[in-house]
Amino acid sequence: MWIPKWMRDRKKGVDSPVPTQVVSNEEFIPRPQNEKQSQVEVLIGQMAEEKSRKLGLDRRVFMASSMGMATAFLASNKVYGNFWDVDEVETMEAAAHDEKWPKGEYFIFDVQTHFTNGLAIGFRNMEFVRNMGFKLKEDPQAYSFPNFVKEMFFDSETSMIVISGVPGKEINRDPKGNLLEGKARTPGLGGQILPSWLMSRRKKEINDMAGCQRALCQGNCAPNHYWNRKENKPDLTELFEQMEREVKTYGIDSWKWYCHTDPGKSGGGFKLDDEKVTYPFYQKSRELGLKTFSVHKGYASQSRTLGHLANPADVEKAALDNPDLTFIIYHSGIKHGPTEPEFDKGGFDAATGDFAWHDVLMKLKERNPKMTNVYPEIGSAFGTTAIIHPEMCMHLIGKNIKYYGVDHVIWGTDCLWWGSPQWVIEAFKRFNIKDELCEKFGYKKLTKEDKAKIFGLNAAKIYGVDVNAKRNALPADAFSKFKASYLHEGGQRENAAYGWVRADA
Repeated sequence: MWIPKWMRDRKKGVDSPVPTQVVSNEEFIPRPQNEKQSQVEVLIGQMAEEKSRKLGLDRRVFMASSMGMATAFLASNKVYGNFWDVDEVETMEAAAHDEKWPKGEYFIFDVQTHFTNGLAIGFRNMEFVRNMGFKLKEDPQAYSFPNFVKEMFFDSETSMIVISGVPGKEINRDPKGNLLEGKARTPGLGGQILPSWLMSRRKKEINDMAGCQRALCQGNCAPNHYWNRKENKPDLTELFEQMEREVKTYGIDSWKWYCHTDPGKSGGGFKLDDEKVTYPFYQKSRELGLKTFSVHKGYASQSRTLGHLANPADVEKAALDNPDLTFIIYHSGIKHGPTEPEFDKGGFDAATGDFAWHDVLMKLKERNPKMTNVYPEIGSAFGTTAIIHPEMCMHLIGKNIKYYGVDHVIWGTDCLWWGSPQWVIEAFKRFNIKDELCEKFGYKKLTKEDKAKIFGLNAAKIYGVDVNAKRNALPADAFSKFKASYLHEGGQRENAAYGWVRADA
């Protein structure tokens, strides 16, 4: 039996700000919590009970505080080894945390964020979210736009976001040729997942509420979404009409592609380097003035027929042939999360630090050191490995920087699927690479300057955001005032993950 992660946690009395179990998004069967994850979960509970009692605090209040966050990382260190920079004093004194990790120290620009406008799709109970120990609710409100704003902006230090799409196409006209608008463009989804028109509308609402630019958005249109079945090739008339709409009417800021999906019923997916199918899209996009392509690579075990198209091998030729375009490779191409059964079949090689499909992305850069238009993004890849396989996480970041340079690694979290991104932000602040791995593999220790680039400065350059001007504007915008009032009135983060887990494991 599958149940929402937050329900499982409620029944077991678990309350952790950092996940202790991976959750399922309904695209794969939830995996049982492993022994170490269980140890961390129990230890967090024991330490929280003891520390909250000493401080005279309600346990839930303690776990929602910076002291509760520090407790979770300290518990992880006790089980996995000394991977996280956390001091015992942080678990008992909020001031110690605030002094060591001051809020506002980094400009945080999250290029991969999601909501569904009130449709509960089970993503927050993905096994890899479930194993993280959140109590993420699995109901329409959990995925709703108001909750999205709360968890992204009020419950975390995120400064700016890109609202990121999920696979799907829009119907441009009805059978009579009349132009459709709003939900009528996505009748099968009711406009509830994340079609381009909805991302655009919510982007405007966020920026209007804030009184300044807080959100950007993506467009879902892709080369195989409008297909001429008779001639077995893209219907360029329909495709180009939709592209123009998304750029000119919706004002999208990049494209979001899933090569291993087929919303247009073309009979297959597509490759980035397909000169007949994909290159016409590149050229039209150039003409429209949009040159940024965010591409989902990796995490494709849910697609047994087209999953191979999520391999990043096709990035190489596409990037070399189109040096004026920018390719942001989501998830850094990681094929399997550490909890998937396939992970044990070549998923990670501790001797080399390589793991499936990520090594493909690294090697293509190694072959082409002058290729500068590819950027590995770390959404979900960092979060899952940080909690479940910290050493693999060090290889992930170490290799990304070694081959692509610290100025090409992009911050993303994949939230709201994970709940509020604050725990991921805290994890990266506390993260570094062990000396022995640096010596053996040629990795570099991360400085605060490096983290500042990854947290937001790199993405800001791609999207043309003036960070200095933005820093000056944010403290005075409406969101900052709303957040201050929210915190003053006792608002606190929900330690909840919204994906599915097994009730018996």
